[in-house]
Amino acid sequence: MTTIGWLQIVVLALVIFLVTKPLGIYIYRALESERRPLPSVLGRVERFLLRLCGVDAQAEHTWKEYALALLAFSLFGMLVTYAIQRLQHLLPLNPQHFAAVAPDLAFNTAASFTTNTNWQSYSGESTMSYFTQMAGLAWHNFTSAASGIAVAIALARGLVRRAPSTTLGTSPSIVLGTGAEGAKTLGNFWADLIRVTVYLLLPVSIIAAIFFISQGVLQNFSAYREVVNLEGTKQLIPMGPVASQEAIKMFGTNGGGFFNANSAHPFENPTPLTNFVQMVLIFAIPAALTYTFGRMARDQKQGWAVFAAMSVLFLMGVTAAYWAESHPNSALVQARVDHSLGNMEGKEVRFGVSASALFATVTTDASCGAVNSMHDSFTALGGLVPLVNIELGEVIFGGVGAGLYGMLIFVVLSVFIAGLMVGRTPEYLGKKIEAREMKLAMVYILIFPFVILGLAGWSSVAPYGTASLNNAGPHGLSEILYAYTSAVGNNGSAFAGLNANTHWWNTSIGIAMLVGRFLMIVPVLAIAGSMLGKKAVAPGLGTFPTDGPLFTLLLVSVVLIVGALTFFPALSLGPIVEHFLSLGGKVF
Repeated sequence: MTTIGWLQIVVLALVIFLVTKPLGIYIYRALESERRPLPSVLGRVERFLLRLCGVDAQAEHTWKEYALALLAFSLFGMLVTYAIQRLQHLLPLNPQHFAAVAPDLAFNTAASFTTNTNWQSYSGESTMSYFTQMAGLAWHNFTSAASGIAVAIALARGLVRRAPSTTLGTSPSIVLGTGAEGAKTLGNFWADLIRVTVYLLLPVSIIAAIFFISQGVLQNFSAYREVVNLEGTKQLIPMGPVASQEAIKMFGTNGGGFFNANSAHPFENPTPLTNFVQMVLIFAIPAALTYTFGRMARDQKQGWAVFAAMSVLFLMGVTAAYWAESHPNSALVQARVDHSLGNMEGKEVRFGVSASALFATVTTDASCGAVNSMHDSFTALGGLVPLVNIELGEVIFGGVGAGLYGMLIFVVLSVFIAGLMVGRTPEYLGKKIEAREMKLAMVYILIFPFVILGLAGWSSVAPYGTASLNNAGPHGLSEILYAYTSAVGNNGSAFAGLNANTHWWNTSIGIAMLVGRFLMIVPVLAIAGSMLGKKAVAPGLGTFPTDGPLFTLLLVSVVLIVGALTFFPALSLGPIVEHFLSLGGKVF
């Protein structure tokens, strides 16, 4: 552990903190204000797309209409992406003449990119044509990210919108969608989708892509090139439109790599500078949305309390990962190599231990799934950190939108626990948290471990599950557990060491990704709809404050306790027991 290593962590944390407020204000203006950014340019694009799609932005949706629109849009996009893969051998921009993708892999990939997971059971440079990469996969990088942000904003509206007669005052942004009996609507999904894409995702992605091109990331439509390498043998060098996909892959926390090696590949992530910028892009929107939420609630401390909880969990994770990877790999302790740099197995020399541990923490905190090192090669405790990050619910900043709405579910749970402790009906932002909201919150929380542990247990005993493993014992269990955790958490990273391109794994992981995305979004929107109809009351002497350090501490504790109680037995059989066995010299 070096000063330079710690400095990278501190600088990243500082940059994210500095980006949070201005980007949060920008998102608020784009989605909640009548004075949107760059109206003469982006406003025209927005109005054109709204007219083209026949969308009346003023016609707002109830939570059921909002959910139905999202599900229908996602289903249509998934079917189109499946068809593109199956027909890619007949479509243009296929210079390497790639064949049609197999049905089970096409289903898995379509489900993966539709759900913002970007799990890849294939090598992109040897499987997908340029047309498939752009029209199918990159398209979903934008739309799935925009959908997640839309859901987060919809939940925020459900929590903050109130009837004009409330004693807390009114403002145009708060009372939209209200009637005589209180708020009824959450906004218009189609308008939110278009605005997120036009005002946020496209402009930043264009700028980021140009920056990546300047640093050496590929962007072309050339056929693959055959060259003679230093050893005198011929090697095929893949080409393609990489930078454009790399930008939205990071900014939209998608994570799907153009190449199989993902962000460890020099054509995707060539320098320490691009590595740092990619991490900033991953955290930028999830962090900024906390400020946007505070602005919507008209109480910025509420947003900073959520941001603080996320930051504490992030710093805990990166410290543990950096410490663990600063120690040598137990499999190589006896080897005659220099262990002073820590566990360099599976890591790129241009990044080293600190940047690799930091990237692994960031990508699993934010449901991105991009990797610049192989998590399967981490030490047992180093690999435990990204696994735990996802199992905490992908709320440590989390995916774009998904992190905020996931953390707000934990906020509701924390408020309920606080209410039990003080003997009052729990309230959040002046609205009472009642039985309906708690039932929906528990459905959201329980779906996650039920699917992960159920499928992991199934695959660990079924021959068609274990046949794909390259490792036995606790490390093999960790590979299985990580695969389903990544799928249900819509992360997309992998422990490796597992051949997931089989009928069983493609099908089961595809279903897990769809469940982890949409069966968890529906309860979120239902909570938003339930909270909409409630009138807010002014805080009193017995109101538990949700905008200070005490609540942040409670929120962090609830996230950790729920995750620990749910997954500790499985983790004990995987990375934890592997760590203790490795101390005795046993390596898997």
